[in-house]
Amino acid sequence: MGIKSFNPVTPGMRNRSGFSFEEITRDEPYRKLLAVKKRNGGRNNKGRLVMRHRGGGSKQKYRIIDFKRDKVEVPGTIESIEYDPNRTPRIALVKYADGDRRYILAPLGIKVGDPIISTDKESELSIGNAMLIKNIPIGTTLHNVEFSIGRGGQIGRSAGAGLVLMAKEGKYALLRMPSGELRKIHVNCRATIGQLGNVEHSNIEIGKAGRTRWLGWRPHVRGTVMNPIDHPHGGGEGKTKGGRHPVTPWGKPTKGYKTRSNKKTTKFIVKRRT
Repeated sequence: MGIKSFNPVTPGMRNRSGFSFEEITRDEPYRKLLAVKKRNGGRNNKGRLVMRHRGGGSKQKYRIIDFKRDKVEVPGTIESIEYDPNRTPRIALVKYADGDRRYILAPLGIKVGDPIISTDKESELSIGNAMLIKNIPIGTTLHNVEFSIGRGGQIGRSAGAGLVLMAKEGKYALLRMPSGELRKIHVNCRATIGQLGNVEHSNIEIGKAGRTRWLGWRPHVRGTVMNPIDHPHGGGEGKTKGGRHPVTPWGKPTKGYKTRSNKKTTKFIVKRRT
């Protein structure tokens, strides 16, 4: 897995970089695991804009990913490594012993032909195996970790993500998030062994504005160049800083303002992220 650069034959290619896709072993997705993905341009069911700067983009189909890893005690084999336009890591197609096929997130170092299994028992610590946290030794790197028992992985799903199992005490285990946060997770939650692949995703240079439009992002306009009616930073003669701390268009502070309000789960956070 590597990054390739391009000859500067046009201004947009000068600083552009992309993936070499050398780890991809299959070009066409498995059709039975595809779903229609409708684009809404950032609008809700009433047609009102609820997310700014979204719209357009290349047409995509959704790959149905097995985040729950609930096919327990059935061995499987990695059949192919594929590209997924809906997420940053690569995905792997698993063929199980009973003939069923499912997509999983592809961990770093996994190859075609590697065996994997999801189990409730103590098992070998092989990359891609899904196990209960209580059966995983301390110091192991994990991804696709459940928040709630049986709900499916919700943490550690982006490219290069890896959570470290720091300790276990009673009903809870202590995990260190990629952000540095220390959090308690129930020991009966399921997690997958290994760090997620495509680690170099953050090093990609977009190169030109049009490539961002392909990804479905529309232009972002700075508040300082707007009128006062459109943004708190707008107005003034010439370029101006606005005379106040940075805020959103609706007056909420940005750059360090904490917006987390889920008080029910605050007790599970041992150390906040920095």
